[in-house]
This record gives sequence, structure tokens and C-alpha cells, in this order.
Amino acid sequence: MRKAPTGIRVYAYSGCDTCRKALRFLESRGIEVEVLAIRETPPTPEELRRMLKHLGGDLRRLFNTSGQDYRALGLSERLPGMSVDDALGLLAANGNLVKRPFLLGPDIGLVGFREEEWKRLSVVG
Repeated sequence: MRKAPTGIRVYAYSGCDTCRKALRFLESRGIEVEVLAIRETPPTPEELRRMLKHLGGDLRRLFNTSGQDYRALGLSERLPGMSVDDALGLLAANGNLVKRPFLLGPDIGLVGFREEEWKRLSVVG
């Protein structure tokens, strides 16, 4: 997919079935998005902060809590005491920690792929 005129970016991992489903879902609806490899190019702290607003401030929802890196770093115990800036810095430095797919647009922010949730988006229809 090429760069979206709507400014929608999807951070995804090619080895992730859920990411592939989400990208097929968007493609089947003719939604053009810019796709970025989340491991090589994680979301920036600014993008993570914007997403956090879409998630109602729930920092944990930004994390791939089932990932090996999350477990190896003991984040289930550490995250509750971590500052927002420290957590966003950690996510921006390690794309494996970010919940995926990570869709961010001017007025849209979603992590994970739940088709019913994505269908409610005005841009997706």
C-alpha cells in the first residue's frame, strides 16, 4: 500500500497474522495507508502520546503484553510504577514492545485488530 492521502499510518510486523488480517481488511475497503515495519521503525514518542489519548490514558494498552520482550523485562511488575515519559521512551526504542497493529491517523487511533471496532471508523466504513 502506498502513502495514504488521509495520513493514516499502520505500524505492523510482517510475521504477525493479526497485522496481515488488519492490512487485508483495509485493502479490501480501498483504504490507502502508509505501512511501517514496527520493529525497525517504532512509533515516535509523539505518536505514542497521541495514541495514549485515543486509549483514554491506559498506558498498558500500548504494550504487547504477550510478547517475549515484555516478559523478559518484567514489565508486568515494573509498568505500574513507571512514568508515562519512561514508558513511552521504552516503547519508542523497542518496537517489539508495542501492541500491533498500531493504526494512527489525524482523528483515529487503534491498537490491535478487532474487525467490529475497525468497521465503526468513518474512514473505513
